[in-house]
Parts: sequence; C-alpha cells; structure tokens
Amino acid sequence: MWLICGFISAALLGCYDVCKKHSLKGNAVIPVLFLNTLFCSLIFLPLVLCSAFGVMGEDALLYVPVQGWAVQKYIVLKSCIVLSSWLCAYFGMKHLPLTLVGPINASRPVMVLIGAILVFGEQLNLMQWIGVALAILSFFMLSRSGKKEGIDFRHNKWIFCVVMGAVLGAVSGLYDKFLMAPEANGGVGLNRMVVQSYYNFYQCLMMLTMLVVLWWPTRRKSTQFHWDWAIVLISVFLSVADFVYFYGLSLDGAMVSVVSLARRSSVVVSFLVGAYIFHEKNLKSKAVDLVFVLLGMIFLYLGTS
Repeated sequence: MWLICGFISAALLGCYDVCKKHSLKGNAVIPVLFLNTLFCSLIFLPLVLCSAFGVMGEDALLYVPVQGWAVQKYIVLKSCIVLSSWLCAYFGMKHLPLTLVGPINASRPVMVLIGAILVFGEQLNLMQWIGVALAILSFFMLSRSGKKEGIDFRHNKWIFCVVMGAVLGAVSGLYDKFLMAPEANGGVGLNRMVVQSYYNFYQCLMMLTMLVVLWWPTRRKSTQFHWDWAIVLISVFLSVADFVYFYGLSLDGAMVSVVSLARRSSVVVSFLVGAYIFHEKNLKSKAVDLVFVLLGMIFLYLGTS
C-alpha cells in the first residue's frame, strides 16, 4: 500500500509541475510562489482549527495535534529548506523547458543516496552504484540535449537554479527521514499532519515578507504579475501529493528511499505534457535521456528493496 501511495503521489506531482510551468509563463515568480504557499495554508488551516477545538477526534485521519516550540523549531527549519528549494526551482522552471527540468529533478534520489552516505554513513550496494552511474550519465546527456537549444549547462544560471533546487530538495528528503523516524531509531518521531500543516504556515509568512520587502517596491520595474487559475491547482496538487506521500511513510514497513524513488516517476507525466501541450523541442534526444534517468531509478529501487 505504501508503494502505491508513492506512485499516486508521483502522478499528482507531475500535474503539479505542469500547473507550475503554466502559471509561471510570463509571470512574476515571487507572487506566484506566495499565493501557492497561501492556498496550501488555507487548505490545512481548517484541519488545524477543527483539531484544536475538538471538532475532529484524535483518531481521525486528518487530525493535527497541538505541538509546542519543542516540535515547531524542527518544522521551521524544514520550511526554510523547502522554500529555498522552491525559489530556485520556480525561477529555473520559468526560463527552461519542462522536458529538461523534469529529468534534472528526477536525479534527487541519487542526491539523497549521496547525502545518506555522507550524513548517515550508509553504504551503497552494486545495484545502487549502477543507478548512480546511470543518473550521472543521464545528466551529461541532458547537457548535450540542452546545447541543441542553446542552453549551456556550465554557464546557464537557470540550470544552476534547477540543480540547486534539486539539491535542496534532496536535503529536505534526508531531513524528512530524520523528522519521521521514531526516537528509538535516532529520529524525532513527528506527526506527519503536524509537519505538513505547519511548514506551509511558516512558508507563507516567509513568502509574505519577501513579497512586501523585495517584490512590491520594484513591481513596476520587474515582470508583472497576472492571475492564472493554474496557481490554485498548484496548491491543490501539491497538498494532496504531499499528504499521500506522508501517509505512505506512516504505514508499517514503509521505506523512505523507495517511496522517494517512486515519487520521482512524476517526471514521466511532466515530460509527456511538456511534449504534447507546451510543444517543446528535441524530444527524441530528451526521451533517450529520460530512459537513462528511469533506468537509474529502477536500479536504485532494485538495490534498495
């Protein structure tokens, strides 16, 4: 069941990427991201209030326990990591083809494994090393495909943004492992609904500050903001995808590394939409690159399961 949750979350994340790309077309990044965090917060606010005032029982699936600063401090740090990742990813996605951004983001499981080696002292087996090698090879192949569209991976700042977003996303994944693991296993043992609800609230406050301080004073000199209903769908798809992801992690026997790998199959959805809706270029070359990305994920799965 937890693996099925991973693939459902992946499909929803693919739709999230598509809506994100659509809403950023010719639009200002900071207000779009602020509205994303605002709508996500509004989705979870009723759950927090109903839980706090006893409308929702503790045995309810969506119950959010009341937690003090001892727990909230961990969630504030998660919010900083995730928001930094989103800022990089949003700016990069606005200026790059979705068929390039998706495969780069799909390399996150490799970064998680490398982080697990450096932080948790984990050792990779042969299958995992093959998966890492295929992922690295796919990145160089993507660089080749990018050059056909005039995108130099070594000197393009938007590529750097996407890669940094992926790296910070991997850091967030490792931090999730620490937050969700029971205290007996060296983790914090946080409730999944507490994490998902409150990290959205903190991100909304951070983005509001950024909106007021950075974007609003210079809004007439920079890219103008225009409303798009896809902005609402970003929040809906992301919130449901994260809920399914955290629910899967809470089930007995769930393996964080395998669920994270399953989530990255969202690249298939975003690639197909980038090809048929956004009419992006060099699809045959990028499709070959995507195959190597997926092969790398398969070997990582075989080595982890």
